[in-house]
Amino acid sequence: MAANIQPLADYVVSQTEEAQTRTASGLYLAQGAQEKPKTAKVVAVGVDVKHVKVGDRIIYKEYSSTNVKVGPDEYVLVKEEDILATVK
Repeated sequence: MAANIQPLADYVVSQTEEAQTRTASGLYLAQGAQEKPKTAKVVAVGVDVKHVKVGDRIIYKEYSSTNVKVGPDEYVLVKEEDILATVK
């Protein structure tokens, strides 16, 4: 899983959560109408990360992340300063 990627310094490796395909009322959303997910689950942290740990769910800045594909898995690399909040 994330053992293939070990982030350096204050970087966090996470996997994005699936986009919602239905509205709250049960209507299906077209591909173009679906929001890009901005929440992810942390799978690895760098040695300088202080406020986030593996297993946390985070909300991050959409345009300050780097998407990486390793094998069949896709990951998002985010600097700790670009994480806005954790989700309980």
